[in-house]
Amino acid sequence: MFHSFQGFHLVEAYHQMRLDKRFHPTTVFKKGIELVIILLVTLFLWNAPIDMFGIEGLTIVQQRIIAIFAFATLMWIFEVVPSWATSVAIIGLLLLFTSDSGIKFMVNPDKVGTLLSYKAVMATFADPVIMLFIGGFILAIAATKTGLDAQLAKVLLKPFGTKSENVLLGFLLITGLFSMFVSNTATAAMMLTFLTPVFKQLPPEGKGRIAMALSIPVAANLGGMGTPIGTPPNTIALKYLNDPEGLNLNLGFGEWMMFMFPLVIVLMFISWFLLKKMFPFTQKTVELKIEGEMKKDIRTYIVIVTFFVTVALWLLDTVTGINSYTVALIPFVVFSLTGVIDKRDLEEINWSVIWMVAGGFALGYALNASGLAANAVESIPFGDFSPVFILIISGLICYGLSNFISNSATAALLMPILAFVCGAMGDSLAPIGGTPTVLIGVAIAASSAMVLPISTPPNALAFATNLVQQKDMAKIGLIIGIISMLLGYGMLYLIGTMHII
Repeated sequence: MFHSFQGFHLVEAYHQMRLDKRFHPTTVFKKGIELVIILLVTLFLWNAPIDMFGIEGLTIVQQRIIAIFAFATLMWIFEVVPSWATSVAIIGLLLLFTSDSGIKFMVNPDKVGTLLSYKAVMATFADPVIMLFIGGFILAIAATKTGLDAQLAKVLLKPFGTKSENVLLGFLLITGLFSMFVSNTATAAMMLTFLTPVFKQLPPEGKGRIAMALSIPVAANLGGMGTPIGTPPNTIALKYLNDPEGLNLNLGFGEWMMFMFPLVIVLMFISWFLLKKMFPFTQKTVELKIEGEMKKDIRTYIVIVTFFVTVALWLLDTVTGINSYTVALIPFVVFSLTGVIDKRDLEEINWSVIWMVAGGFALGYALNASGLAANAVESIPFGDFSPVFILIISGLICYGLSNFISNSATAALLMPILAFVCGAMGDSLAPIGGTPTVLIGVAIAASSAMVLPISTPPNALAFATNLVQQKDMAKIGLIIGIISMLLGYGMLYLIGTMHII
């Protein structure tokens, strides 16, 4: 990720630690066993009698998609390989065995049923949502290259003064704000670097250092909920909510922020109150010194103007008529033409996240285009399900999985299933606010999962400071996570029943 980013050495150390663990002999043996089991399950589902699935009108292509879906689910949960690698495998398997450009003797439509369009499968990597991701990454890279990020941190933190509790609030709010537009991993690394001199000032016997260290992952995780580009689960939810062939809600960037931004602010102040009460400061004041200067040249001013114009257009998308996906390409165009970014900077884009999301989109496309979703809807009485049950179980599953595996993988796994389940339930979801309550709720649940060091990269980075014990992280993570889900789902229920979205 962004090599020029403040604190990138922390991110490198984190990834090196994960790499060392992945290739440890014990881990390799364990992953080998898991891979064998996953392949056996996949092959069983691939070759099982069609009648076993209990879905009326199931074709061979649809059966293969079920097997590929199971393969993806197990691979993402056990992380036998990185999540993005599983997504690449999904796209490859769909192209080879279920598309009109697959292996000839295995994709005879007369024998296996309606095939997927290979162009449509490949197009998932160029989905408008992917453009939204790229636009966000480009803005972050440009801000980093020009030193705008450090300058913003200096300016925004200055009003909070030197009182320890106020500095804690400052780091919470600024980290949350940055995480709305920049990768939460990069934000956490940068803010932890800015905190290093503060850690040295605080007495080791006090708990203030723990509060400061924990404030960064808490704010980075919660802050991502504030915008559609803040974290991948948000953008995945937006895709299914705005799908022209699905819900087609036309939920804009500004509309998302209208209800999610206030929630994030409330959660930040709650987090501040909990952190300062659970880990009180013994030293009442700290001096804050942030290293790094903003470059004062024409490119910096181009970045500043473009950044604010882009955000303004995102917020006013319903007024201008330019959707958030198109707006996301504006900084890419401007920075490319003006030389703010070059071809080397394109290597800094987090392509692994993009591949991860594209694989999830390919699965969603396969479920719908093959007719599998429609067949499942007809065969399973989703309309009889309790909407409250769907709401609670989807949130709990997402929260549970996201504490142990990538929240992007969790969202990519759950969103397409929930999209067609909610579609099948129709008006029966009205008492809880409709489908948006379920899908956006899953995005909230994913961001609320922060109990373990492995739950999110920001958690791992904070834990690596050696200032935080796992029990402290689990305690504050569980409390804030539960509060976040209760307030988030309560808010969604209210705005859903009031028909605001």
